Amino acid sequence: MKIYHEKDVDTGILANKTIAVIGYGSQGMAQSQNMADSGLKVVVGLRKGGKSWKTAVTDGMNVMSIEDAAKAADIIHILIPDEIQGKVYEKSIKPHLEEGNTLSFSHGYNIHFGYIKVPKGVNVTMSAPKGPGAMVRRTYLEGFGIPGLVAVEINATGDAKEQALAMGKGCGLARAGILETTFKEETETDLFGEQAVLCGGVTELIKAGFKTLVDAGYQPELAYFETCHELKLIVDIIYEKGFAGMWHDVSNTAEFGGLTRRSRVINPNAQEEMAKILKEIQEGNFAKEWALENQAGGPMLKRMRDMEDDLQIEKVGSKLRKLSGLQK
Repeated sequence: MKIYHEKDVDTGILANKTIAVIGYGSQGMAQSQNMADSGLKVVVGLRKGGKSWKTAVTDGMNVMSIEDAAKAADIIHILIPDEIQGKVYEKSIKPHLEEGNTLSFSHGYNIHFGYIKVPKGVNVTMSAPKGPGAMVRRTYLEGFGIPGLVAVEINATGDAKEQALAMGKGCGLARAGILETTFKEETETDLFGEQAVLCGGVTELIKAGFKTLVDAGYQPELAYFETCHELKLIVDIIYEKGFAGMWHDVSNTAEFGGLTRRSRVINPNAQEEMAKILKEIQEGNFAKEWALENQAGGPMLKRMRDMEDDLQIEKVGSKLRKLSGLQK
């Protein structure tokens, strides 16, 4: 795998180009500010009157409507939610694209699954931090950065990758390292990680552990501490030192118990289901399901959010997080 660092990337390729960042959420805010602070010419495209407009102006950004930003820009970097990108693109961006422009993303979803179709002569690239926006901004201000990804789907001008790398460097990603990938690989691995491990898998594991202890008669507060609260401590060690470092730092009892019991919880059946989830992603079934959900106004997601809010672990956790000063 090719990894690019600051010495490998020349931001001079963007000297005469305007970058329009569409959206000013967590990623839009961080990436636009970092690139502007790095000396790149950045404008922010937002819906007029939207709640982010005033925030971006207060932050000192050059703010304009999405349509005006698309007209003014050579590179249009789309950082709004996946489910609305297609509509916003068709209405406010596509009519203003010119040959030689670059359409840029931090997630390949809409390009890979075909919800955004790009005119001939336009580059399609990816410049993607591998971390939340708050961390992208904080590490940049600290003089470092987080790793990132670069990918090129369409290289119409012959220098699409160089442009994407320069954006990544401007964002601070080359300080840590920018890994080269593809839209397909980034999209499918990202969705799988979210669904099977990072968001879906972890929360289901926590819920199951919490319920097992509560059903056995233990105090919900202690069950929360043992199955949820302390998870961050373990994940932080794994993040810094890997599995071996984590096993070294916990007690011998925890190490022996974890190593001898873990495969009884995450067993071959779990991996078989993971393989099915990956196949659903690869074949586009999840994308179709998500598109239909949004067309219907998100009824299933709203229902599941309500059910999640009503979980006992959420109520207990909210109370304990307040005690710890983690939640107001």
